[in-house]
Amino acid sequence: MDLRIFTEPQQGATYDTLLTVARATEDLGFDAFFRSDHYLSMGPGDGLPGPTDAWITLAGLARETQRIRLGTLMTAGTFRLPGVLAIQVAQVDQMSGGRIELGLGAGWFEEEHRAYGIPFPEERLARLEEQLAILTGLWGTETGKTFSHDGRYYRLQDSPALPKPAQRRLPVLIGGHGATRTPRLAARYADEFNIPFASPEDTERQFGRVRAAAEAVGRPSGDLVYSNALVVCVGRDDAEVSRRAAAIGREVGELKSHGLAGSPAEVVDKLGRYAAAGSSRVYLQVLDLHDLDHLELISSQVKSQLE
Repeated sequence: MDLRIFTEPQQGATYDTLLTVARATEDLGFDAFFRSDHYLSMGPGDGLPGPTDAWITLAGLARETQRIRLGTLMTAGTFRLPGVLAIQVAQVDQMSGGRIELGLGAGWFEEEHRAYGIPFPEERLARLEEQLAILTGLWGTETGKTFSHDGRYYRLQDSPALPKPAQRRLPVLIGGHGATRTPRLAARYADEFNIPFASPEDTERQFGRVRAAAEAVGRPSGDLVYSNALVVCVGRDDAEVSRRAAAIGREVGELKSHGLAGSPAEVVDKLGRYAAAGSSRVYLQVLDLHDLDHLELISSQVKSQLE
């Protein structure tokens, strides 16, 4: 099972902090460093020193790392026009030497849109479908030819469809709990389907919907990677688990019920349940970005048992 580090910088992190975590992610053998795309903190904490932009961050990390994959869970479709996003992502992919992955969602956090003057339209899922068609269309257009799109929300006329990503096919992630439209979008556009913060039982059910949607459009369901995103809180003993839970403002019991918490053995066992549900990759939501010993423990005593 692939383990990836997933951060929530809107809760309060500088670029230097993110760089430190990304370098630790690489040094400790994890597969990838991902971050959220939010501009307002949620839950406990004041969010100081303020948000960092996801794609500016990834551009910097692209030049300061060598191996790990880099991406978003999830870029909000409301934040950027799809043509502009296609240019940004392709450029950062070139800067990284072909290590970028784009997680794209409809956008959901209305409060951050109000806080920063970003429009929050009602028909976000319909817009997301057009955005996916535009992004994949621009990247897939043969060099020297043009791309046009005449949709309800976006119109592109004779775009040169440049620049191209460094990768022949830049992976696109789609995720969520929706029972009908989300699986259909994943079947058509995604390279990976991710379900966040779900039980093994709900994971298996949602993966089944995505597989069925893929087969319905004539695509082998095995073409997609199936993954989870789960909060992580690992300790060598109960006291260490409790200390790490308190540091992120969570209860141990709640973390064990809804995430990956406890001793390394407990976490390995629970990851096995997700693997049985069909997951081959897990994004570990690390909320205390200053606790690098936590990452070392996960690498040496959890990740090592899954290889």
